Amino acid sequence: MISSRLRRAALPLIAGLGLLGSTLAVSSAQAADQPLRFGIISTESSTNQSTQWQPFLDDMSDALGVEVKPFFATDYAAVIQAMRFDKVDLAWYGNKSAMEAVDRAGGEIFAQTVAANGAPGYWSLMIVNKSSPYDTIDEVLDHASELTFGNGDPNSTSGYLVPGYYVFAKNHIDPNTAFKRTLNANHETNALTVANGQVDVATFNTESMERLEITHPDKAAQLKVVWKSPLIPSDPLVWRTDLPQQTKDELRDFFLSYGDTARQKQILEPLQWSGFAASDNDQLLPIRQLELFKQRAQVAADDSLDADDKQQKLADLDARLESLNERMDAREAAQAQPAGNTTAMATQ
Repeated sequence: MISSRLRRAALPLIAGLGLLGSTLAVSSAQAADQPLRFGIISTESSTNQSTQWQPFLDDMSDALGVEVKPFFATDYAAVIQAMRFDKVDLAWYGNKSAMEAVDRAGGEIFAQTVAANGAPGYWSLMIVNKSSPYDTIDEVLDHASELTFGNGDPNSTSGYLVPGYYVFAKNHIDPNTAFKRTLNANHETNALTVANGQVDVATFNTESMERLEITHPDKAAQLKVVWKSPLIPSDPLVWRTDLPQQTKDELRDFFLSYGDTARQKQILEPLQWSGFAASDNDQLLPIRQLELFKQRAQVAADDSLDADDKQQKLADLDARLESLNERMDAREAAQAQPAGNTTAMATQ
């Protein structure tokens, strides 16, 4: 557009270069003045999350010399879409939503959270009210047609993907038809509705349980765990791959050094973290494996498929699983990780 205007005005080339240079300089200055937009997935009400996150975001603003503005949404998909359309620059996701952001929204993992309690990750749960007659997941599934089920956000790792495979796909059960009624909500809402007797059984996770024991201890006391998953890797931090390298360097330095002081540890305490560790997209390998396991179980149980078509789909999924297995083995060997560390979830 600048070149066409210069041609129409018949300006000399040197003038055009001068105008272009000044325009780029202004553009860069404007970019430097733009706030950094931080996406935050919805695990509970945005009011509660705003209180928890603001001190941390303020510290990030001070360290980077630019305003950091939070982006809260009612579901995980909105944060993924915001990254896809350049409405957020970086975001805190669960592993499942991070996979969607990496695959569909130009995202890249650069760090992961470190739990305050030192756990290498967290666990998905299935919960019922403590007065429920059911004590195991098998008992719940045996009576599913009589129960209302609170499922998680479809982009949630612990609220949807993990129980979707281990509880339902492995047992050849479709929760949408097995239960009398199925609802979808965030972790906090699922827990509160179970505690209040509005939902019979729901997905949850250990991190959110710890949070609920602080914010609503009376409600937490009303819950009973009937199932606990294998380990899920800690939550990833994802930035847009097209961010300037200087911005990425500054973000990486900020996150990987944060949590060293007593004041910073106090700010992270409501978020249930002690700091951050470096990570990359390979953190998603066990999540990708789990997603393929779930798809394979669904295809194998689908009697509507032609036999040859089913066999081809299964063969394709098996080939993709084998490729993932090779990548995971190579990664573990390179890092000299003990067997069953972050991949325990996918191999059990």
